[in-house]
Formats: sequence, C-alpha cells, structure tokens
Amino acid sequence: MRGASVALLGILVALAAPTQAARGQAAAGARITTAEAERVLAPLVESYGPSGMEGPVRAAVQRLLPAWAHTETDTAGNLWLRVGSGEPEVVFVAHMDEIGYRVTAIRDDGTLEIRALGGFFPSLFEGRPALVHTGPAMVPGVFMPRDSLGDQPRRTPPAFRVDLGVGSRAAAESLGVKVGSTVTMPKEYVRLAGTRATGRSFDDRVGSAALLLAVRHLDRAKLQHAVVFIWSVREEVGLEGADAAAHALGLTAARVHAVDTFVSADSPLELPNFAVAPLGAGAVARAVDNSAVTPPALLDSLVRVARLRGVPLQVGTTNGGNDGSVFAPWGVPDVAIGWPLRYSHSPAEVVDLRDVAALGSLVQAVAEGW
Repeated sequence: MRGASVALLGILVALAAPTQAARGQAAAGARITTAEAERVLAPLVESYGPSGMEGPVRAAVQRLLPAWAHTETDTAGNLWLRVGSGEPEVVFVAHMDEIGYRVTAIRDDGTLEIRALGGFFPSLFEGRPALVHTGPAMVPGVFMPRDSLGDQPRRTPPAFRVDLGVGSRAAAESLGVKVGSTVTMPKEYVRLAGTRATGRSFDDRVGSAALLLAVRHLDRAKLQHAVVFIWSVREEVGLEGADAAAHALGLTAARVHAVDTFVSADSPLELPNFAVAPLGAGAVARAVDNSAVTPPALLDSLVRVARLRGVPLQVGTTNGGNDGSVFAPWGVPDVAIGWPLRYSHSPAEVVDLRDVAALGSLVQAVAEGW
C-alpha cells in the first residue's frame, strides 16, 4: 500500500505540470467550454427522475444528443448509444436516477408514509417542500417536521411522512397519489460566483452530461473500436440498470468506465486526510472506492491519455460504489472516473463547471484514443 501511495503521489505531481506538448495539443482542437457544459447540465438537473421513474431524464438526454445519434432503450429502461465498430468494445455508463422516496402507504388522515430510494440524511429534507410524482402531474406537499425528541435524544425518530394539505385518504387519492408514487423535493439549477453552481441531483446528472458532451464532440473518424454509451437506471437502489446492461454485454466488453461522483473532502468541515479532490482542479480517477479497485496499469494508461490531451485529471480514493463494479463477474475491469462534488446527496450540492467540461473532454479522449 505504501508503494501504491507513492505512485499516486507521483501521478498527482506530474498532472499538476502538464508537458508543453500536451498544452499545445489542448490548444489545437475545439474544447468543451464551461458555457456548453452548463447548457447541457442545467436541463438535466432540472429534470426529475427518482429511481424507477427516470423517464423525464431519459427524454432530456435524447433531446440533447446530436441528430446522428440513434439510441435504443432496453427493457430495464437503460438508454444505449453504440458508436464505431470492432474490438475491443469499451463501455461508458452514467446513471440517470436521483435520490428520492416512494409512497408506501396513505394514512386515513391523508398523509403519506414513504420509503427512501437511495442513501441520505432525512433531516436534510425535513420541513421542506415536497413533490409527489403521479405520472401526468406533480402534487405539491411538505416533508413533515418530526416531533421534537425532547429529553430523550437517543430515541429513534418517528417515521418520515409527507403532508399534502388534505384531510383524508380519499382526498389524497383524488389528486392521483397512490402507493408506489415517487416523491422528491423541488429543485433548480443555480449559478454561483465564478464557475460554481448549486442544485440537487448533480449526482449523477454531471456524469450523464459528460457522456453527452463527449458524444457531441466525438470525432467518429478517430474511433478504432466500438464504444458503447449507457445512461443507466436505478443506480441509487442497487446498480440495477447497470447490472442488466452487464448481463446483456456479457463477455464482449473489454473495459468499463463508470462515470459518477467523487465525493470530495474539499468542503469546510471535512477532514483533509481522505478523498480530497479540490473543486476546479479537473476530473478525478476513482482509483479505489468501496466497490472497486482500478487495476494500476489501467490507471496509468488513463493518466497518460489525459496528459496527452491536456485534460486536467486528479487521482484519489473515496467512499461509495459505482455502476462499473457489476461488470466484474464478467471479467471486465472497472476504470471509474468522476468529478469532485461538495455536499453529496443534499439539496445544495456544489460543482465547478470547469470539472464538468474536463470530465466530458476525458470521456471523449478515452473514447477516441484508448
């Protein structure tokens, strides 16, 4: 482990000072700009798609693809785009779903019992506006503040519920709400100072945007093998869409790149001894997380590709899992990449658009040159 740490440190130092050749090559071709990254990211962020209800996000992805891109949707709900031909077949996967809730019961008083879709802290949603997705409409409500714990601070908090402002089960059902409806919080993409932005569901709309940006800039004449782009479903509840894709591809894929969040410690209250990847310093290679370890030789190759194209790339380790890990039973190595994110799975995630542009450029570089 000590040797690996030294190697990673060497990579970081090298990446901090790209060669003159890399800088020249970066300036030679058209680059993905932060303005374009924002134009692609904002409508994805403002599309709602809790796990199992990704339809609006899938439609947004299809609208943002170039006219030549002909997609397919599989029975799981994943969106596929195949480009080029020949071996080795390389796969990129980013998930379309976001955290949320599902209605498990409607009480006699009209309030809704709910179950979390994904992992997060309910307290971040407590006492905030809610939206119940009924299919054709979104019904407003409130995530009900729970009773004070009083003098029993160790007591388990009561169940989380949603108040629609009605007084009976029948009144709630008349709005189209039923058991199985999904629930989210209203959200908006907001530009902050400089190149920063905030909103909810950057995880993994940034990854989805990166695939879109790469496809829009892709030089198909440079492709030496088949490349498969997959926008997957139901990642937050168990990598279900990616698992279906892995079974469909079987032994044909040579490598998979899961494109997902790098939960960074670059925030005011985090300890800087783990998962530090500063916002604005570029994309991140997820060398190790809770679900996968990138083979060192492939990590080195990824770093070389980034350097040759002048794409800023950081290398780090973090918590969490990624879609690429379910390809492991098929013998497919997972080379996960992402971007640094503050306040993950909260209503106020923060991203730097320079990192979004870098991530899109990295996906493009890997597709064309590796």
